Amino acid sequence: MTTPSGTGAPDWDPEQYRRHAGPRLRPLYDLLARIPPLPSPRPRIADLGCGPGGSSLLLAERRPDAEITGYDLSEAMLAEARAHAGPTAGGGRLDFARADIAAWEPEGPYDLIVSNAALQWVEGHRECFPRWVGALRPGGVLAFQVPGNGGAPSHTLLARLRTSPRWRGRLGAGAVPTPVAEPAEYAAALADLGCETDVWETTYVHLLAGEDPVLEWTAGTVLRPVLTALGGDRAARDAFLDEYRGLLREAYPKGPHGTWFPFRRIFAVARRPA
Repeated sequence: MTTPSGTGAPDWDPEQYRRHAGPRLRPLYDLLARIPPLPSPRPRIADLGCGPGGSSLLLAERRPDAEITGYDLSEAMLAEARAHAGPTAGGGRLDFARADIAAWEPEGPYDLIVSNAALQWVEGHRECFPRWVGALRPGGVLAFQVPGNGGAPSHTLLARLRTSPRWRGRLGAGAVPTPVAEPAEYAAALADLGCETDVWETTYVHLLAGEDPVLEWTAGTVLRPVLTALGGDRAARDAFLDEYRGLLREAYPKGPHGTWFPFRRIFAVARRPA
């Protein structure tokens, strides 16, 4: 995970993030299914925004012969990810390193640069595309997935609440996800770099269980900056969560099967011509 330059970094909680590990990894499975064959028999792969390591482990399962490095800015996330570092079953290797995605400079050619649900925290991330594509081998691939749920109640209600008169003095200028581009904008930006592009969007309709499951979901992602900003003030933190909880219960009512939570994702796979 990373945050936009010039804003305070939220404290990431690996355990909270993993509470919906299955739905969070589903888009990565779908992204990897669309990646064409890589140019090298023993590929070199960068995983940008690897979090606690789940995405890098999946890459290692798919390509156990690869040299994979997961990059993240959060030391809490990296502490868990590094427990999985070492040789892989096919003669490859999995490593992890601290890096801010916005400033990451690729060293040497890569076969695949991939990012799963992290670029929304990188302000101006499309400006990174030229140097990332330039670091690919001929036939190499840049592939990413970003949440496109900024217009959903989970996000609009949070934005409205944090900028309300009661909270804007403490929360209005904190770190927030950068609005992501529309699929056609990503496709055009990557095509302008000479890439063969495959861009699409999917809305997953997750069925969540338990009390206030949408609050639990956001507590691992978009709500983290708020929790960080109010972390030292338990009364204020509880008051904010009570307000947000009430708004989410109205927007996402619990039904007989659980709570339905639609979530839009935007995908891009760009291949540098061989």
